[in-house]
Amino acid sequence: MPEGSSCRIRLESGSGAGSPDPVYPRPFRSRRRNRHGRGLRGELLPAHLAGSRTRAERFDEWVMESAQRLERLWGEDIQSYQFVVQEIPEGLEELLRRGGSIPLAAAAPGNGPKPPVITIYRRPVESTARGLVPVSELIHDVVVEQLASLMNMDPETIDPTYGRFRPL
Repeated sequence: MPEGSSCRIRLESGSGAGSPDPVYPRPFRSRRRNRHGRGLRGELLPAHLAGSRTRAERFDEWVMESAQRLERLWGEDIQSYQFVVQEIPEGLEELLRRGGSIPLAAAAPGNGPKPPVITIYRRPVESTARGLVPVSELIHDVVVEQLASLMNMDPETIDPTYGRFRPL
């Protein structure tokens, strides 16, 4: 073959009778090792199992469960609140430089049509819980604390089970 000429690889297949049909190479995805045409039969972990969700997705679910738990206790009063999850608080570096403690959550009262917002910071909550308290219960306690500050009430008034998992 002369140098610089292009050659297209051509595979031939056929039944043996007549002229063979030209088949060009398959794309990479279909050439992967796929013994006996089986391939991957399904998801590695089905969606209903806990291991199929990421930590962030589980955290979001725990925040929603906490809000629903409070909604069962308080009814329509809680429906106007908005719950938000962020990875870390904004301005964390500056806060640490000044020697302040890392907040687990923040609450902002509503202004006009804007609803009150409770923001839970995922990384600080997870690092605080580390084996001492179940993360889901710490999330609930943090949400109750923020809600109590917005409603000007004691956390025990908001939820009687507040603080039951905290170490002494």
